[in-house]
Amino acid sequence: MQLGLIGLGKMGNNMRDRIRAAGHEVIGFDPRPEVTDVESLQALADRLDGPRVVWIMVPAGDPTRDTVVELAGILSEGDLVIDGGNSKYTDDQPNADLLAEHGIGYLDCGVSGGIWGKENGYGLMVGGSPADVATAMPIFDALRPEGPREDGFAHAGPVGAGHYAKMIHNGIEYGLMHAYAEGYEILTAEPLIENVPETLRAWSKGTVVRSWLLDLLIKALEEDPGLAEITGYTDDSGEGRWTVEEAIRHSVPAHVISSALFARFGSRQQDSPAMKAVSALRNQFGGHAVQKSD
Repeated sequence: MQLGLIGLGKMGNNMRDRIRAAGHEVIGFDPRPEVTDVESLQALADRLDGPRVVWIMVPAGDPTRDTVVELAGILSEGDLVIDGGNSKYTDDQPNADLLAEHGIGYLDCGVSGGIWGKENGYGLMVGGSPADVATAMPIFDALRPEGPREDGFAHAGPVGAGHYAKMIHNGIEYGLMHAYAEGYEILTAEPLIENVPETLRAWSKGTVVRSWLLDLLIKALEEDPGLAEITGYTDDSGEGRWTVEEAIRHSVPAHVISSALFARFGSRQQDSPAMKAVSALRNQFGGHAVQKSD
């Protein structure tokens, strides 16, 4: 099967390699000449036989929308576009409607696996029509982990369902990571624990908290003991925020996910204005001591 792949960054480039290794022809486009196979989206479309399948793997928001608009003017009736980036699910139906005006199909696909997906396979959550999913199934099979299809692949529902599922997946990821991080900090604070990495490694087999994320934390500590080479500043891609917004919309008490998101916000403040206000209030009403800034 042929696939046009737009966006050859860390994940896109690895996805191209994995799909090619499965025996499919992948023609990639990226603005960077050192990685691209063609010089333009038009050249990409010209290289593909109809009906064409084109996968978008570019940043969410305007870059994805602009790419969809351009493809609407380049592709033909019967072609199929897949958005595999981290788009917000509310962007999917407008993209699908625009392409439908030209007789072009649309799928949204949440992709999980990061830089390890090339070797281990990717978890895929897809939204769209059953017919369009069937068209792209050889590509999904090439990307997903080995084993039964349902282990690593889900047709989650209609357009928007794939990105919605990936959004919630990432919200859960926020909470899991922060739980491990808090446990790590408590272990490092206790003098009784003389070997934190080995303690964490002991959890990695047989225990109820074993996971790939725990394995990655152990790996990070092996590469940088004490995590001395990095700061605690932690960014967010937006999906944690969207998950909390959905929790509010559905009146779901998402304590862990929202706390993990707010902890990331806190990591970006060298000196919290809110905590300064708390310190000042304690001093005002109770005469409690405050620490003066340098």
